[in-house]
Amino acid sequence: MSSISIIGTGNMARSIGALAVAGGNTVEVIGRDRSKTADLAKALGGRATAGEFGAVPTGDIVIVALLYADVVPVVAQYGNALAGKVIVDISNPFNAAADGLAIPDDTSIAQEVAKAAPAGAGVVKAFNTTFGVVLTQGRSLDVFIAGDDARAKAGVAEFIESLGLRPLDVGGLGMAHWLEGTGLVVMGLARHGVGSFDFALGAA
Repeated sequence: MSSISIIGTGNMARSIGALAVAGGNTVEVIGRDRSKTADLAKALGGRATAGEFGAVPTGDIVIVALLYADVVPVVAQYGNALAGKVIVDISNPFNAAADGLAIPDDTSIAQEVAKAAPAGAGVVKAFNTTFGVVLTQGRSLDVFIAGDDARAKAGVAEFIESLGLRPLDVGGLGMAHWLEGTGLVVMGLARHGVGSFDFALGAA
């Protein structure tokens, strides 16, 4: 089992955190609002604890479950506190209308995280193509991951398997841009082709 820190207290933090606890992982919840952080840790139960924002995360894997615009600034703020950690970016950089990406074509949030992260930290893109509402249903789902650090990807893959999900490696961190584009496709399907958020992409 893995030791996980989740920075964020929103829906995805709650969904991933609940699966992590159920899978026997040690979970630390971190948020700027101490009350929300404590409430989420209590709701998750099990081994979940509330951490202090800005302190060195206790988890070997640090999942940054924030809105895309906050991800890189928070990683930069943490700085050397993330040295040696595996950083997981789950964000989708959608524009205001959620019909395009709000970042340049030659990068991704995960790639920008890698630039801001301290030496020795591994960065992995994961979970951005999976809706929180589907995660909470406990279905057997595919989770696409991308990263340049083989050790980091192996650790994240093992964690994903502990959730009862299947990790699928799509390649290096440069593929994170295309995963973020896939997130946009998933949003389009939810709004038009499927008509709800109760579905997930996968490989047969």
